[in-house]
Amino acid sequence: MRTILMAAAMSIGAPAAAEVTSAALSSFVIDAAITVDAPPARVWDSFRAPASWWDAEHSYSGDAANLYMDAQATGCFCERIPDGKGSIEHAHIVYVAPGRMVRMTGGLGPLQAEAVAATLTFRFDAEGEGATKVTMRYVVGGHMQAGGETMAPLVDNVLLHQLARLKAAAERAAPGS
Repeated sequence: MRTILMAAAMSIGAPAAAEVTSAALSSFVIDAAITVDAPPARVWDSFRAPASWWDAEHSYSGDAANLYMDAQATGCFCERIPDGKGSIEHAHIVYVAPGRMVRMTGGLGPLQAEAVAATLTFRFDAEGEGATKVTMRYVVGGHMQAGGETMAPLVDNVLLHQLARLKAAAERAAPGS
């Protein structure tokens, strides 16, 4: 992925609670939470449409319209490469509780080329009247040439940026869309 390493230089609006909770040479854990001013069903619907919120700068094709999610076990968060040039599985979906949780496995971005095992979990919990708390946890372990301590803050910035974009997409989506 061409710009994930530039993520550290980007200034983004980050969720209120986010951090690299653990980082070592061969592993890291990122935990984040954000409150979205939309009900869980709308946030879930937005989440399942990554083309509406994932930043194209963090795609292989450079066009978020090529991203899609098959939100069921054995499904994927994937990307079509135009003109028959291929496709990418960003993450493989292993668990879905519609509207409440999704768990995926896979190394995002440059981690895909490393010898890592990675698990990305999103939870969607009602919070107050018409709001949703989205929590995310990304656990990565294995061999990373740059090391987990180096990769963790870069990946953290990218994922926090994506969460902020999910929040914006869900909040601007029409009710029932």
